[in-house]
Amino acid sequence: MNTQKSFFANLLQSNTFRMFLIGTLALLLLIPLSFVKELVRERKSRQERVVDEIDSKWGSAIYFYGPILKIPYKVYSDTKRTTYTTSYAYFFPEELKNNSHVQTEVRKRNNYESAVFTAAMDFTGRYIAPDFSSKGVLDEDIDWDKATILIRTTNLSSIKNIVTITLGGKSYPFEPIYDQEGETSDYSWEDPNAVVEIEGESYGNYRSSRMASLQTAFIPKEELSKPLDFALSITYDGSKHIAIAPIGKSTEGTISSNWPNPSFVGNFLPYEKQITPQGFTASWRVLYLNRPFSQQSFGELPKISSYAYQVNFVIPVDEYQQNERAAKYGFLVIGLTFLIFFLLQHISKIKIHIFQYTMIGLALVLFYTLLVSITEHSSFTLAYLLSSVMTIGLIALYSVAILKSRKFPLFIGAALTALYGFIYVIIQLENYALLVGSLGLFTILALVMYASRKIDWNQ
Repeated sequence: MNTQKSFFANLLQSNTFRMFLIGTLALLLLIPLSFVKELVRERKSRQERVVDEIDSKWGSAIYFYGPILKIPYKVYSDTKRTTYTTSYAYFFPEELKNNSHVQTEVRKRNNYESAVFTAAMDFTGRYIAPDFSSKGVLDEDIDWDKATILIRTTNLSSIKNIVTITLGGKSYPFEPIYDQEGETSDYSWEDPNAVVEIEGESYGNYRSSRMASLQTAFIPKEELSKPLDFALSITYDGSKHIAIAPIGKSTEGTISSNWPNPSFVGNFLPYEKQITPQGFTASWRVLYLNRPFSQQSFGELPKISSYAYQVNFVIPVDEYQQNERAAKYGFLVIGLTFLIFFLLQHISKIKIHIFQYTMIGLALVLFYTLLVSITEHSSFTLAYLLSSVMTIGLIALYSVAILKSRKFPLFIGAALTALYGFIYVIIQLENYALLVGSLGLFTILALVMYASRKIDWNQ
């Protein structure tokens, strides 16, 4: 019996059992750490809802598809040519040039902010005489007198001017239309993880905004029998991004703005760009050879929003994303801190109770709650600095009482400072985060191996 008691007594005092107990505690602390991660996701979701509300009141994302020459023609369903339906032919410009100036500002509500803008967009170009020969349509079956100019776009509610197009020296105002051509369907973009089916095409569900059409009155037939120059201007209040479909046989576009952090996405990137702290200027050149659709379409418009060139206007630093990345390193911080205390406990021969490990672990978890709450009222950098100073100070002062010394708490404070600094660097890095993180962890492992080389694990 005494031998059995002695065995259990030795087991409870062994390094192996202590490590098992500390490791179990570290795993249990993942539970409150997961609650912190859920808090970050909840606050981020609230931020997105508030930003969407700001954007919806100001103006949503802009997609511009046009101007398109639209001409009705007859399609006969019998050989005697007595029964017919009306179909439409769509002709894209031979040349299309766009010059857009975008004035941005940051709108705030409570602790959240969103980038909104006013975009003044000028389009010029030229049509050539429409050619129906590829479809075999006879001239008498073409309703030349009902030809119109069509624009498909989002964000009609935020257009700031009366939109007119000048054709051959004459002005034609646009009016909104809602017919059977899908103008009331949604336009969506981007998120590849949330694909939806829209108008027969798959797009990402990125805060979709309502698509509608603008159409002019009828254009006289004599205007269409020769090359026809056009010009139009349109001004939007918008947010998130501007996307323009390059429908010209030759399309040239330039977008300039005071926004210093643009993101160029879409199917075509600018061939020339200049980005400064005062703003950016970017230019595109797209030929019809670069896209998988022709200059004319019969029956229905091609779905080409995925071939647009696009500029995103978003707040570049997502501080909730940085908080979420910081929380992912929580288990690493807890594990390394417990390891430091365990090694110091062995070196100093001072016993540290599991309750004291628990208090230290909860202080490390509380760091992330402090980080989220302070970030909402300041920058992430300042929040990280304040939270780490408070946490390191608390643990270092608590260590004075535990280890009965000033030397070891100073070492703990220095080690935690280095650890939090290392994690902050990783969070800020993008392309080199994995490399720096791997090298840092290798260095930490080497130091631990060196410090523990003389420990007798059989005790």
